[in-house]
Amino acid sequence: MPRICNAVFVAAVVALLLPSAASSQTWPSRPVTIMMPQPAGGIADLLARGTAQALSAEFGQPFIVENRLGASGNLAAAAVAKSAPDGSMFLYATQAQVAFNKLMFASLPYDPARDFVPVIVAGKSPVVFVASMNGPSSLPAMIEMAKAKPGQLTIGQTGVGSMSHVAYELLQLKTGIVLNGVPYKGGAPMATDLLGGHLPLGTDLLANFVNLAKEHKVRLLAIASAKRFGDVPDVPTVAEEIRQPFEAAAWFAIMARTGTPADIVQKVNAVANRYLQSDKAKELIARASVEPVGGSPAEAEAFVNRELATWTPVIKAANISLN
Repeated sequence: MPRICNAVFVAAVVALLLPSAASSQTWPSRPVTIMMPQPAGGIADLLARGTAQALSAEFGQPFIVENRLGASGNLAAAAVAKSAPDGSMFLYATQAQVAFNKLMFASLPYDPARDFVPVIVAGKSPVVFVASMNGPSSLPAMIEMAKAKPGQLTIGQTGVGSMSHVAYELLQLKTGIVLNGVPYKGGAPMATDLLGGHLPLGTDLLANFVNLAKEHKVRLLAIASAKRFGDVPDVPTVAEEIRQPFEAAAWFAIMARTGTPADIVQKVNAVANRYLQSDKAKELIARASVEPVGGSPAEAEAFVNRELATWTPVIKAANISLN
């Protein structure tokens, strides 16, 4: 009798495992959704759509990008967290859904560490510190002014909890300065005040200021990337200017539902990597002042962990909340 029970148990386990194996081998057998928490037309959306087209061409099934906005991307993330772990839905995430929101919201309808596994980090969009033409002439000059008048030098940022916000908070921690941070509702109104000379300093993604700087309408003080950026090779890095490691960039990553078969994750990763190497993607990335990343799922996971290690103490020290 025990042998019969054991045989029945083994057969039951095999029966449970076989559908999963079969489904991963035949994946995708129906359309796949890529949830996009950003508006249509932005760089994250365009990269997601380019990747979706490449995946559709590779696997012969539609990969559909669905823009679901709201709650700092939590609505899109929650939809993926509640989906089946079968490769039918992915999240084209930013740092907000994967790292920041967990630290800034009292509660979330998902847990990024529990519910998602990284597939690939597509790219990074570095932050730049910028001044009006009558503002400080360099980052060291800005730091000197801030130390002379703590809390009086105003810097604009593009919204509470944004990458531009946490970037200047990190600068304060690294240098010991105290700035008067002013949150704007996006980069456009902040740029207007910079151009009009009503705001001495701002911080935002490089892409939003490259053309204005080339037209000598604003001054780029320093870029928060690991090395000088191709678009603006004469602009020093923050690390160069403060002589400490310093990186701050918005980033875009494909996340799968935890439990998605590893071979499906690997298939999506391979196609996404090839897309990033395509001429079409390279042109889009260059035009948007984005640094391509790519790599394996393990490298994506290591990247996310480094970002969490960097920004957790900054967000906690600044007591940033989105509740």
